[in-house]
Amino acid sequence: MAWNCAATGIGSLPHKDPQRAMDLIASSMREVPYWPQLPALGFGENMYAQFSTALPGVRLDARRNRITVDLQAYDPEDFYTAVVTDDVERFAPPVENFRGLYALLGRFKGKRLGAVKGQVTGPLSAGLQVLDQNGKAAIYDEAYGEIIRRALNMQAKWQARKLREISTRPIIFLDEPSLSLIGTPFASVSQRQVVEWTDEVLDGVDAIKGLHCCGNTDWPLLLSTSIDLLSFDAYNYAHTIALFPKEVSHFLERGGSIAWGLIPNMEDQLAKETVGTLLRRFEGYMDMLSRKGMDPALVLERSLITPQCGLGGLDEANAERALELLTGTVEAIRERYRLGDME
Repeated sequence: MAWNCAATGIGSLPHKDPQRAMDLIASSMREVPYWPQLPALGFGENMYAQFSTALPGVRLDARRNRITVDLQAYDPEDFYTAVVTDDVERFAPPVENFRGLYALLGRFKGKRLGAVKGQVTGPLSAGLQVLDQNGKAAIYDEAYGEIIRRALNMQAKWQARKLREISTRPIIFLDEPSLSLIGTPFASVSQRQVVEWTDEVLDGVDAIKGLHCCGNTDWPLLLSTSIDLLSFDAYNYAHTIALFPKEVSHFLERGGSIAWGLIPNMEDQLAKETVGTLLRRFEGYMDMLSRKGMDPALVLERSLITPQCGLGGLDEANAERALELLTGTVEAIRERYRLGDME
């Protein structure tokens, strides 16, 4: 896929008006628009709360910002009936929790976009946020951990089908910030489980399959999964990707792509960056990979440019500045490397 450094987004925006958020996305990401989470509208738009809505027995506590389930008092029968029969409509997301998604679907209804991006919270990150009656992460309960993964898989299938109505190339990201905890006491999960769970959630999803991690992690491990697109915080961690030129080259050669989180999502960092400084930063990344023996032309062809993570932690003015920087930086990169539009 020749992305040619097209722009797309990650996760959240700080806006309360879904239509205003979509106006900004449509103008700054014309080739690969996405739907935003809008956490300023309440806890129900939090990325963990959103994708917990399909779980049996789950309770969303907006006052304490907690997601809980009593593992001794839930009934999975209806849930598994829908899974076994592939009843994806049973997993249609509620409008009140997904206003950005429905705003995108409404905006582009009847259109045929070149590509469009959606996202589902990844199984590790989602599972660590659902707490049982004793305050322990439900992911460690074998039965309920499987339910979490099945729910995410069905939600991803539903979303891919809906996005395919407006694009021949839907993209579904798994947003997995907790992958940075692998190998620490904060996530007692093996490398084998990371690969198996990622592939399980993406199994049968009719879309380009992406994975986003906004911290440092075991990149070769992620590249060994079934993903087609790796998204990462390049602003802070580009040098860590360059440590694995063989694995990254193999990933690209098998058709994989990379989304570079080049635009900062912190106010102090945004204040000191311009299109020029971000272009020079990206040129440094390309030079670094070239010195490692990688093919810069292939990397550029298979790259997208994004913010380093969601923009929901900014105020609206700074989020809009980040999107302006994204648009300007993509234009500068394409001019610098003589790249055309996405193909």
